[in-house]
Amino acid sequence: MIRRKPLDEEDNPDRWLVSYADFITLLFAFFVVMYGISSVNQNKYNQLSSSMGTAFSKTSNVQNKAGLKEAKGDTHSLLKQPKAMMFLPKERRANEKIRREREAMTAMGLDLSNTLAPLIKQGKVQVMQNNRGVRIDIHDNLLFNSGSAQLNNNAYDILSEIALSLRENQHAIQVEGHTDTTPIHTPLFFSNWELSAVRASSIVRMLSETGVAENRLSAVGLGASHPLGDNETPEGRAKNRRVSIMILYDFISEDGSDNNEIQPDTIYLNTN
Repeated sequence: MIRRKPLDEEDNPDRWLVSYADFITLLFAFFVVMYGISSVNQNKYNQLSSSMGTAFSKTSNVQNKAGLKEAKGDTHSLLKQPKAMMFLPKERRANEKIRREREAMTAMGLDLSNTLAPLIKQGKVQVMQNNRGVRIDIHDNLLFNSGSAQLNNNAYDILSEIALSLRENQHAIQVEGHTDTTPIHTPLFFSNWELSAVRASSIVRMLSETGVAENRLSAVGLGASHPLGDNETPEGRAKNRRVSIMILYDFISEDGSDNNEIQPDTIYLNTN
């Protein structure tokens, strides 16, 4: 007698589809995970980095104090920076330094503008901020007599006020002499190049005598090569005859479009 298998014990020819479906599902999940790993959201990464830096800065104070005893040199240089910046990416730390420097220089430029407000109102002094730093333009007739590089009496009062604002600052200072295109040829000055260079040197000597560190100072004679006005008009030539005191950034920007005038925030009323 032949015994037949029950119906539920008969082989199912489609059983392999279950295993195949499981395999396809796992393969799909694998590729989804790999794609997720390869696609990094930069904004979310920056936010996470910044948040971690802030969190770690709160818990690292004790470690920093303990580390001072073991490695004073390296740790001291790090503690001079804001602690949160120590955990930021290198490029972002550099941008943060530049931003802080620009803000500090803007504040210094505003102080200078307020100090020189009466002369700015008369149009004889201008305070600018550009991609190199803060620039103070002073008309030559406030500092020198015509064709001379000898500082007049008014120059000492003006330069002393400027030096007070610059003495505690550690940025490099470059003094630039400028002339108009009117040629000069005297026993002292063969051309405008010599006149502009000696005038710049006179300003540097004056700043040094009033307490500005000599290693921060330099003098440049630019002659008539960088005009601000039209040399065909008396007004333009008067604008071009100037001395510029440049307080330079530590990090010079390659962008030359930044050129903003810093006006004093003090209001002077006309009482006449």
